[in-house]
Amino acid sequence: MKRIPSWLTYTVLRLVVFVVPLIVLLVIGIVWWAAVIAAALIGLCLSYILLSKPRNAVSSDLYAARHRDKPAPSPDDEEDAAIDTAQSEAAGSETARSENPQPGAVRSDASRSDASRSDASRSDANRGGTASGQKA
Repeated sequence: MKRIPSWLTYTVLRLVVFVVPLIVLLVIGIVWWAAVIAAALIGLCLSYILLSKPRNAVSSDLYAARHRDKPAPSPDDEEDAAIDTAQSEAAGSETARSENPQPGAVRSDASRSDASRSDASRSDANRGGTASGQKA
């Protein structure tokens, strides 16, 4: 026979602890909205006092579900991760080489003109002018 989940047991008990006082208060003749508020407060207090074991069981089940051990990675997953790492390292080293050329390496004409434009812009900005040398 299957075991009833602890969350279901706790939920049913919480409803019972709310509904029983509600029915009693309504039979006594209290206005329905006041009876609902009073039953909620009574149910809260009673469930805190009487339902600690079911509450702890639900808490333990939630913790266990949240912290399940992850399945062991398969050899294919490990191989894929190693390939991805190697590819990202190779791409990173290519980028680093293009950004920081070796000492004595010759720059291409495009990179020289970009560098001279950025140097000119920087010096004009320091003087307070625009890139074309005119004041704004």
